[in-house]
Amino acid sequence: MNSAWSDGTRAVRAGSPGRVPGDPFLPGPVFAGTYHLPGEPTGPYQYGRYANPTWVGLETAIGALEGAADTVVFASGMAAISAVLLGLTAPGEVVVLPSDGYPATRTVGEHLAARGVTVRLVPTAGDQLERAVSSADLVWLETPSNPGLDVCDIERIAELAHRAGALVAVDNTLATPLGQLPLALGADISAASGTKALTGHSDVLLGYVACADAELADRVRSWRSLTGAIPGPMEAWLAHRSLATLQLRVDRQAANALAIAQALVGRAEVADVRHPGLAGDPAHPQATRQMRRFGCVVGFTLADADTARRFLAALELVADATSFGGVHSMAERRARWAGNDVPEGFVRFSAGCEDTEDLVADVLRALAAAGRG
Repeated sequence: MNSAWSDGTRAVRAGSPGRVPGDPFLPGPVFAGTYHLPGEPTGPYQYGRYANPTWVGLETAIGALEGAADTVVFASGMAAISAVLLGLTAPGEVVVLPSDGYPATRTVGEHLAARGVTVRLVPTAGDQLERAVSSADLVWLETPSNPGLDVCDIERIAELAHRAGALVAVDNTLATPLGQLPLALGADISAASGTKALTGHSDVLLGYVACADAELADRVRSWRSLTGAIPGPMEAWLAHRSLATLQLRVDRQAANALAIAQALVGRAEVADVRHPGLAGDPAHPQATRQMRRFGCVVGFTLADADTARRFLAALELVADATSFGGVHSMAERRARWAGNDVPEGFVRFSAGCEDTEDLVADVLRALAAAGRG
């Protein structure tokens, strides 16, 4: 793919098979458990658990957007996370995980600890992270973090970790490869839940691991084959189809998220508004240095759980749902899930692709309704 192309062009063309007369722009999904395999096992397609042409097309597309040497797609984001954390570590090694990141990642850390891996939990922001990586074997970053939206310096952490001989993996779910390129900043792995903004229509579960080194990707792919954490061909095809609108979606979502954050700042009934694109946000200086887009998520805190529930119930354009990155706006009281160290009234808001004026008006109207009790 032409490196001079801009993001929108790259998203539309990523993984394109080229202009073959009579062929569709994107080949349909290949449903295959077995392939013709006479003689000795050679060629790219030997058995359905090992490879599929539809996966390969998607892996090529994501790899082009991430700037990866090789990419491996999975059945879900958690399958991708587990492949890195469980498949690339051994007893006696040290793994650094974010204490403020996605709770299920820390749950995988508990399994690592049970296998004899030392797990260090450190916050994304602050200087503890830099100190923790000096004797690590694998450093897992989540930036911006979910749901707190803190940001760390990927390039600096990668430099320190590599001095110690450690691998660096970045959860790039919230940023997407159009918002941030961890591999270009020195990370070894950029992993994500494609369920969120990458596919963006709330109808697919998917994950991927993009690697700066092809040999590292081979190890991850071996783990996928052994565990059977493979995506369905239909899911992979839907994901590839969705990439063509990625730039259109993330630009509208980021603009909506910033407009909502700006509308909430300074309101008496709202505390601690967070969004990396917000000029006064603690994460903004570092986010500006390493991100091209600031994502769709806004975090803010209302007085208590009941106020948050009333706010969510009063929204007309926003679904009460536990995800982010979709074309439909979503919000939830994040403390309803175990493992999230947030106030009872904390709301994670994912801005969708609705018209900005309509969405901001809906949020402000719901705030007024929540205040009336």
